[in-house]
Amino acid sequence: MASWSLVATVKAPEDKVLAFAAHHLSLGAEHLWLYFDDPAQPIPAPLASHPRVTVTACDDAHWERVGKKRPPQHQNRQTQNARYTYRERVASDWIVHIDVDEFILASRAVAEILDDIPAGTIAMKLEPFEAMHDPLLPDDIYTSREFRGALRHEHWPRRRAALGPYRKVIRDGMLSHTVGKVIYRTRVPGLLPRLHAVMVDKEFVKTPDWQPEMKLLHFHSQDKAAWLAALPFRMTKGAYQFRPELQAFLADATPEDIDRFYRRTQILPTDLRDELVAVGRVILADLGLRSKVQALRDGAL
Repeated sequence: MASWSLVATVKAPEDKVLAFAAHHLSLGAEHLWLYFDDPAQPIPAPLASHPRVTVTACDDAHWERVGKKRPPQHQNRQTQNARYTYRERVASDWIVHIDVDEFILASRAVAEILDDIPAGTIAMKLEPFEAMHDPLLPDDIYTSREFRGALRHEHWPRRRAALGPYRKVIRDGMLSHTVGKVIYRTRVPGLLPRLHAVMVDKEFVKTPDWQPEMKLLHFHSQDKAAWLAALPFRMTKGAYQFRPELQAFLADATPEDIDRFYRRTQILPTDLRDELVAVGRVILADLGLRSKVQALRDGAL
């Protein structure tokens, strides 16, 4: 059976780190390589001695081992940690590089899916679906049951219903990245991981199609308070810095404008949700993260 691991550079509260780890351990990940971007952050007790988890504090000694000065941009720190893991640490057959707010959803065991992949396939793209806001749901650490994908091509007419007057503000109907992430084979000579792709011998590996049995659920803006708190960073250094229409709107918007924007674009009416489910643009999933974290604390994962 094919084995797979995960690498992530994390900077999040303990409960969110544990939710991320517990979910992917429950999917059967052989190993999690977690790099704490803030080296002063305490290592959560359930991860400190877990046999399938390696937690690394990104202090000066770590960057010396990597052979790089600490990159000033977080995207570059993520990339360097992924490359170091690929080069020096990983022993599984496949590895995926995602963020702490991204969760894999698979239609069957990930190892079974990977077993069926043709030998010549080096990398596969995981399509992202953004978590929608639902104020009626009980808290689940990362809380959502509705995840909307990009509204491209034949789905463009549905953008009006989904986004109303903001359909030109949000590219393809998503606030964050639409390019997804990749899961890729290990032990490939010349392979170099990047944030959303891989290169072999300095050429990008072509991944024209989405992997049909694995999705990437992205908890980017489902928590309104957290989304608002993250806006200044995302506007200047994060996901929105190369989104001119979104930047221009948010820069000039009043708090009332932003509230209307959020409610209109991040909450799904029931009838629209059902239509988007029918055409594969909304995924319904209950991740049960609190129960998975408890299982991790109890030593059952």
